[in-house]
Amino acid sequence: MKGLGNMMKQAQKLQSKMMKLQEELAEKTIESSSGGGMVSIVANGKQQIVSIKIEKEVVDPEDVEMLQDLLVAAINDALAKSQEMVSEEMSKLTGGLGLNIPGLT
Repeated sequence: MKGLGNMMKQAQKLQSKMMKLQEELAEKTIESSSGGGMVSIVANGKQQIVSIKIEKEVVDPEDVEMLQDLLVAAINDALAKSQEMVSEEMSKLTGGLGLNIPGLT
């Protein structure tokens, strides 16, 4: 039973570290852009978009579809980079144990 107690303590430590990491990741951001920088997106480690910047030159009422496409491309890239950042940080925390924890990876 002593081994089980140690294992539970280790699990609690890991859980505490993961909660701290989640808080830290919420503060970390990545930036992505499309259209040669005409649309820029910033996302955080919680896969939330925190800002969008659109250059005036790309706003054309006659071609709204292009702006929509640029936004989708930049947002998808930002979210993918954010997920990659979270995966890298989780891998550091778990020591590459291959743990797949829902909501964190």
